Amino acid sequence: MTSSDPARASFDAPYADLHPDTVLDALDAVGLRGDGRLIQLNSYENRVFQVFLEDDRVVVAKFYRPGRWSDAQILEEHSFAAELAANEIPVAAAWPLELESGPSRLTDITLKGPTLAQFGTELGTYRFSVTQRLAGRAPELEDAGTLEWIGRFIGRMHAVGALKPFEHRLALNPQTFGIDNRDWLLAHDIIPPDALPAWRSTVDAALAAVQAAFDNNGPPRVLRLHGDCHLGNVLWRDGAPHVVDLDDAMQGPAVQDLWMLVSGDHTTMAQQLNTLLEGYEQFCEFDDRERALIEPLRTLRMLRHSAWLAERWGDPTFPRNFPFFGTAAYWNQQTTQFREQVEAIAETAEMAIGPAARTRHGADDEVKFDGDGFA
Repeated sequence: MTSSDPARASFDAPYADLHPDTVLDALDAVGLRGDGRLIQLNSYENRVFQVFLEDDRVVVAKFYRPGRWSDAQILEEHSFAAELAANEIPVAAAWPLELESGPSRLTDITLKGPTLAQFGTELGTYRFSVTQRLAGRAPELEDAGTLEWIGRFIGRMHAVGALKPFEHRLALNPQTFGIDNRDWLLAHDIIPPDALPAWRSTVDAALAAVQAAFDNNGPPRVLRLHGDCHLGNVLWRDGAPHVVDLDDAMQGPAVQDLWMLVSGDHTTMAQQLNTLLEGYEQFCEFDDRERALIEPLRTLRMLRHSAWLAERWGDPTFPRNFPFFGTAAYWNQQTTQFREQVEAIAETAEMAIGPAARTRHGADDEVKFDGDGFA
């Protein structure tokens, strides 16, 4: 895999000239004057900075990866966050921006919407937004009270998410996150020839099992989701949870925002999910048939992760942080893991509870969930 692949050319070194001075100039152009201090935060996909302002406020400035989202998709994410905040759900919502009328070191800065600004440099165009800094720590999920509280929090978020659909954000289903990613990897000759036959046949079997799980459990109710609700994006502060990073907000089944918060053996995971749902269903109904979608959704996430790495391989950040990716050993490991997912999906389908047997602490405690999600 080389950066000369035209399919990935737009992602090669996308932040090459996004220097600290440029970040401060961008904020200055929208009336947010930094005092010179900034810290780059962890993010593979975007470039995110904590910036200290002259008025003692601290903000987070996100510079979006060029070519990933359209303006409409970013603004719809911002609108969703604002809607959550208006319903008193703690979330890092993008601030309204206003261009300064005076001189700016960025001569071509414009607003693409109320919360999204854009400017150009010699090497490319950048779009950015600004939010309040919401710090916190990882919640203690081994505590049942904390887990139930997070369930209430997600239930409140989903109650708002169910009010209307996204118009521009991605939809999570077997086609968009499964078949499309498989086909992209195949079309770009990403998998080494000696690993390809086994990988292809196993992934095809896994996607068939995923599609069957979606079909056998009826079309799931879909709603606006956080989409990437893992422990890195759910933080605990002042005795309560809040979420950050709605960059992967999507339309999909409710369980997508729940399954990455449970871990351990199958009994422990089922019990944790029950505890989450004790809080969740105080604000939003949950269809227990979606339990059978957890392993299919994990499978889709695994395949999407491989395609994501391949799409970004021209960005020097990715080879540096994922040196194992792309090797024959990597793809052989993926083949083994997808084979295990076929088995896990089958086991989950056999244990999935029916409408007449749904209890929080009965037969559903035996539903088996294997493995961990990606961080």
